[in-house]
Amino acid sequence: MEPRLRIFSGSSNPELTAEVCRRLGTEPGRIKLSRFKSGEIYVHYEESIRNCDVFIVQSLSHPINEMFVELLVMIDAAKRASAHTVNIVVPYYGYARQERKSAPREPISAKMVADVLTTAGATRVITLDLHAPAIQGFFNIPVDHLTALDLMTEYLKAKHIPNPVVVSPDAGRASMAEKLASGLDSPFAIMIKKRPAHNESVITHVIGEVEGLTPIIIEDLIDTGSTIVQVVEGLKERGAQDAYVCATHGLFSDDAVQRLDHPHIREVVVTDSIALPEEASSRFHVLTVAPMLSRAIQYIKEGGSIATMFRNRGI
Repeated sequence: MEPRLRIFSGSSNPELTAEVCRRLGTEPGRIKLSRFKSGEIYVHYEESIRNCDVFIVQSLSHPINEMFVELLVMIDAAKRASAHTVNIVVPYYGYARQERKSAPREPISAKMVADVLTTAGATRVITLDLHAPAIQGFFNIPVDHLTALDLMTEYLKAKHIPNPVVVSPDAGRASMAEKLASGLDSPFAIMIKKRPAHNESVITHVIGEVEGLTPIIIEDLIDTGSTIVQVVEGLKERGAQDAYVCATHGLFSDDAVQRLDHPHIREVVVTDSIALPEEASSRFHVLTVAPMLSRAIQYIKEGGSIATMFRNRGI
């Protein structure tokens, strides 16, 4: 007998889970998530999931440690309830910026998170635009690495932006910027910066022509927004027009939403991999990744190549 498909939502983004379920013609699974007075997390699946293919949707967004432990408890509960498979859909994979040692005596937290998720009982991971694609290799279980690049490209194409130039805020995003520039048939530029501390950066050089052009800044994530504002102001000093900012994951820590409501930013485009704060202004535009996630779940369940979903691979 074919295992049933059941999709459950963690606390991070129930709206995204509901939309994924709607597109698959099913209802979100019934689950109770609560906290003891001490802060400990309690999970109870309120329906049988024996021999089911369970998909748990949970971004490791703020508060990240709370969301991470909740996901672990959900995995453990599903495994102990005799689920056939426990597939975790993690649109935003937290701790991904700690994927290597850049100084002595530092952790490789992205690997630790992968180890803990696997040990807890996850049998597959579906994730979106990892900060470092090599993180896929930290898992000894299948990883389906999706990208929102096609989604961004189609949206920006439809806007018919005059004289665009795709800008990578650093060398690490150059490959993504090149692919977006190719999709938009536009030139691209790279900012060179140094980081004196976490969430701090200083722009030192710009490689490529930006004067008189409309910058489209592409990032995998936006955290505090400080770097983005520095990039926008640095481009403006070099004669560029007001900029568009695109990122898959909008973390928007501290007062990032207010910081990005900047006179030289025309629009901030993000996906719903992380729920957008309610106080965000009309300057923010959200693209939904629900169609992509629902198709990926369908391919995993019924068979098919997830690679056929994308024109752009290898971010």
